[in-house]
Amino acid sequence: MTPRERILAAINHQKPDRVPIDLGATPSSGISVVAYQNLIKYLGKSHLKTQVYDVIQEVAQPEMELLNHFGVDVIDIGRHFNTDENYWKEIEIISGHRALYPHWLNTQRLPDDSNVIYGSTGEIIGRMPLGATFFDQTIFPYINGYPSDYKNLSKDMKRVIWGGVGFTPWDWSEEKDFWKLLREKTIDLKSKTDKALLLGIGCNLFEWGTFIRRMDNFLMDLLAEPEEVHRFLDALMESHMSGLQKTIEAVGDVVDIIKFGDDLGMNSGPFISTEMYNEFFKPRHKMMCDYVKANSSAHTMLHSCGGIYELIPELIDAGFEILNPVQINAINMEPWRLKKEFGKDITFWGGGCDTKSILNRATPQEVKDHVKKNLEAFSVGGGFVFTTVHNIMPDVPPENIVAMFEAVNEFNK
Repeated sequence: MTPRERILAAINHQKPDRVPIDLGATPSSGISVVAYQNLIKYLGKSHLKTQVYDVIQEVAQPEMELLNHFGVDVIDIGRHFNTDENYWKEIEIISGHRALYPHWLNTQRLPDDSNVIYGSTGEIIGRMPLGATFFDQTIFPYINGYPSDYKNLSKDMKRVIWGGVGFTPWDWSEEKDFWKLLREKTIDLKSKTDKALLLGIGCNLFEWGTFIRRMDNFLMDLLAEPEEVHRFLDALMESHMSGLQKTIEAVGDVVDIIKFGDDLGMNSGPFISTEMYNEFFKPRHKMMCDYVKANSSAHTMLHSCGGIYELIPELIDAGFEILNPVQINAINMEPWRLKKEFGKDITFWGGGCDTKSILNRATPQEVKDHVKKNLEAFSVGGGFVFTTVHNIMPDVPPENIVAMFEAVNEFNK
């Protein structure tokens, strides 16, 4: 099988020739700048560049040489937009780790040695304290209440770091003929690789409520001001559907997976009840999934962190075919439970290795044992793509990363 055939077989719940692998195809299945640089040094591949495509999380874009080394089967199409050397500038944001960042990034180191990011309005929209490896959001535009109308919604969203700092290809979206360029670049990439192609589109609903109102306020709004929440979500959906329609028109017949995002869970379970999900979010998720399925050949993925066991039946019914990152260390998210109850109806893209307490703390042999146990649970009958539970964090030793991929190869054999 080619990598693309392998990924599609898994999504279609057919047993592929081996378990397919992802590293870096999404901003939630990648590797931090620190861990990446430690890894390429450990492998004797220090000639590889460190390009940062998710500035907020400080996630590297693994070079194709590394992806091929580990047998990765899928890539993010955004990488085909930043091949020109002029796209990048070399700076140091994380102390001791110089890397290549997008040329448009407007950042500054302050006297207290923290780093800040300035948005298009000149405001500080993100801050990384000294010693941290991640930018925090600094502006919540609707913290004092919802506006009377949403004519400025797109501008307000850009004041939020998650809307003001994009990653490719969306950082090109204001360029002339962007949609034509998106199609041309994606077709060209598909002609040059046999790996599956993934495009993250966002279209977050619950998360945008938390980004723009702040988590505590938005959770209370769902109970105390449901009409305001519906009004906000309706305005958000106008923007989401407009972008989704243009995206599908441009590349719906070329990309293999369209990834949506909405973190709905905590370690202890969902943020909201099933009833609340069904009232506010499921109908809108279904509208977007239905549109993708009716107008493209792409498969639908949802990125949702946390313990979302109770919501999975509703997510399946809403039209999501793939779930990522499969947080197996959260309540009720054990691999055997998920596979037994939902394995015939959804593909698990992740859950291959616990990044919270195993990949960073265990011995290489313990990592291997853990990975093989998860593979045994998830891989039966397809419906599984191996990747870690979210990104490989800075504290992960490179020998454990190597052991993890060795375990997958040993299992496949």
